[in-house]
Amino acid sequence: MEKRWDLQEPINLEFQNKYPEIPNLVLQLLYNRGLKEEKEINQFLNPEYDQDLLDPFLFPEMEKAVERIYQAVNNQEKIVIHGDYDADGVTSTVLLANVFKELNADFEIYIPHREKEGYGLSSKTVKYFKKQKISLVITVDCGISNDKEVELAKKYNIDFIITDHHHEPKKLPAAYAIINPKVKKCKYPFKNLAGVGVAFKLAQGIIRQDKNKIFAYGYEKWLLDLVAIGTVADIMPLVGENRTLVKYGLIVLNKTKRIGVKMLAQKAGIWPVTENVLMNSDNIGFILGPRLNAAGRMDHANTAYQLLITEDKQEAEKLVAQLENNNQQRQRLTEKIIEEVKNIIEKEKKQYLIIVEGKNWPLGIIGLAASRLKDIYNLPIFIISKLKSKYVSSGRSIPEFNMIEALDQVEELFEVYGGHAGAAGFTLKKNTKLEDFKKQLFKIAQRELKGKDLRPRLEIDASLDLEDLNWEMYDQIEKFEPFGAANAKPIFLVKNLIVETVRPVGQDDKHLKLLLKQEGLAKSVAAIAFRMGEWVDNLSYGEKIDVVAEISLNEFNGTRNLELQIIDIKKIKDHKIKKQIR
Repeated sequence: MEKRWDLQEPINLEFQNKYPEIPNLVLQLLYNRGLKEEKEINQFLNPEYDQDLLDPFLFPEMEKAVERIYQAVNNQEKIVIHGDYDADGVTSTVLLANVFKELNADFEIYIPHREKEGYGLSSKTVKYFKKQKISLVITVDCGISNDKEVELAKKYNIDFIITDHHHEPKKLPAAYAIINPKVKKCKYPFKNLAGVGVAFKLAQGIIRQDKNKIFAYGYEKWLLDLVAIGTVADIMPLVGENRTLVKYGLIVLNKTKRIGVKMLAQKAGIWPVTENVLMNSDNIGFILGPRLNAAGRMDHANTAYQLLITEDKQEAEKLVAQLENNNQQRQRLTEKIIEEVKNIIEKEKKQYLIIVEGKNWPLGIIGLAASRLKDIYNLPIFIISKLKSKYVSSGRSIPEFNMIEALDQVEELFEVYGGHAGAAGFTLKKNTKLEDFKKQLFKIAQRELKGKDLRPRLEIDASLDLEDLNWEMYDQIEKFEPFGAANAKPIFLVKNLIVETVRPVGQDDKHLKLLLKQEGLAKSVAAIAFRMGEWVDNLSYGEKIDVVAEISLNEFNGTRNLELQIIDIKKIKDHKIKKQIR
C-alpha cells in the first residue's frame, strides 16, 4: 500500500535562538516530539532518577494502600498478588513478589490461564481465594474492570488493592484502594505508566514507609530491569516518567542479577553484553518481550514468571528452552492464522473496519495476527475466535480510530471488555448475536473514518543530504535513546538520490542492498532496505529516487560504517511530499 509522506515543519529562528547551545538537528527532533519548554527538554535529554521520578504518594489512595499492606504483613494475613499473562503483567507480578519476599510476607501469586480463564479476575478465582483464606488481593496490570468480582470479594471479607493502567470503565470497582493514573479522579501527573510502572510506584510507596529498615539502600533501583522490560514490551510511550524509568532500567538490565534474564538473552545471542554492545529497547521489544509473552500465548505465563524469579541455573536452562519452543510455535501459528484471515478478507466487501471470525483460533495468537494485518491493510481490525459457544476477540487499530471508545458505545453487548485506543479485546455476552455487534461497529467506524485519508503515514523528522551523514550526526541521534512508542527512531527524507548499484540479499532475496549518491556530491552511501527485495526489478543504474530512511550503524569484521536503513522508496516522477501543517 502506498504510504503518505508527511514532512515535519522545520523549526523557526525564534526556537533556534531560544536554545543556541543545542544543535539544530537535536532541536528539530525535540520540537517534533512536542518538547518545547526548557524543563521538559532537560528532563528528556538528561533524565535524573532522583529529580524526575514523581512522588508515589501523588496517587490519592497510595498511603491507604501501603498502610493496608503493612497491616497485612504485620498480622501475617494471607496475601495474593494477582497478575496478568503478558510480559507487562508477569514483570509486575515478579516485581511485587520480590518486594513481598523482602517483607517476609505470607503471599502467593496467581496468574490466570489465558485460554481457560481469560483476562482479569473471575468469580471462580475469588471463590478460590475465599477457600484459601486470603484476606488481601493486590492486582497488577488488571482489575479496573472487575466491579462484580470485587463486590463478591467484599462479601467474603477480602480486601482488594487494584493497581492497573487500563481505561476507566463506567463503573469503578468498590476496592479498598485503586492506584491507576487513568482513573479520572486520580491527579497523578503522568498518565501513561505501564502496569509494571504502577506496580513500581506501589513498591516505592512500600519502601518509603519502611520503618524497620528492611530494604537496603538503593533496593528499588534493582527492580528497574523489570520496569524496563514490561514498559517496552507493552509499547507504552517512552516520554516523561517512562523515559526516566526505562533509561535507568536499561542500565540495570545490562547488569541484571536475574539468572533467567541472562540465560534468555544468551540464548537469543544478546548476552553477554560488552562496553560497546549493550542491550537496548529494541532488544526488549523484538527479543525478550516476545519470548516472555510466548509463555502466556502458548501455554501458561507461570513459565515466564518462574524464569524471572528463579535463582537456580538448571531450572533457568529448562525454562529458557521451554520459552524458545513456545516462541517458535507461536511464530508458526501466527503465520498460519494470518494466511487464513487474509483469505477471508480478500473475499469480503471492503469497509472501514475489518471483522473476521474463525473457530478455535488461540486467544494468545489472534492479537498478534490482528497487529500484523492492521499494518498490511491500515484499517482497524477485530479477529474473533469462536470457542465452544463464546465469541472472544482481540483487536488492533490505527491512529484515526479509538478502539476502546468505539467499544464503550456498545458496552451492553459484552460480558467483559477492555483495552486502549490502539488495542482492545472483548467477550460477547451469550445472548448477543455476532451480526448485531458487527452491524453496530461498522456504523461507528464509518462515522469516524469516512472522508479521512487512510493511507499509512510516515511522519518524517527532517530532510538531509548525504553530506550531512557523519558521526557527529549519529551521536546527536543517539541522545534520543531509548527509542520506542512516542519516541520512534528519527526518520529522514533524502531526495534526488542516484542508484549506483542495486542487488537482492538475504534468504529468498527478501532484502535490498543499494549504493546511492546525490548529484553534485562525490560521496556515495550504502543502504539496506529490509523486506523490499521486490524493488530489485523496479530500479536500475542511474535512476533517481527519493527515500525515507533511518540512520543506522553497520558493524562488520571490526569496521563501523554509517548507512541508510530505507523504510520507503518512491521514484521521483511518481510522488509529491506533503508538509505538515501545525
